[in-house]
Amino acid sequence: MTEEPIDFSSVLSLCQNQHRRIVLAVLTEEHRSFTLNDLTKTVLTYNHQTTSTEASEDAMTKVRLSLHHVHLPKLASGGLITYDPERQFVEPTELLDQMQPTLSTILGADPSLDAPMELYD
Repeated sequence: MTEEPIDFSSVLSLCQNQHRRIVLAVLTEEHRSFTLNDLTKTVLTYNHQTTSTEASEDAMTKVRLSLHHVHLPKLASGGLITYDPERQFVEPTELLDQMQPTLSTILGADPSLDAPMELYD
């Protein structure tokens, strides 16, 4: 079943936040599922320019909570991901694949996102 693409304004709204852009960049680059912990480490690296081993527990917790309560649910409501909060597991959807050209253009305009995106420990 093919999902109906979302309108451009909705895509822009979903891409307004740096954390969401990082998550979308990783998902579109890797084409696979991730844990909340993996995404937290990647956001810390790209948005806070620190590795998870160098980050304070407070910084890790803030990023993890913002992803869990705000950013991942927002991306899920937009249909770009599925997020299982109990398992803390994120999967890209078919709609994310369909929106790849539009997302690539938007994400490519963000100079803080290196291509290719990499996961960091």
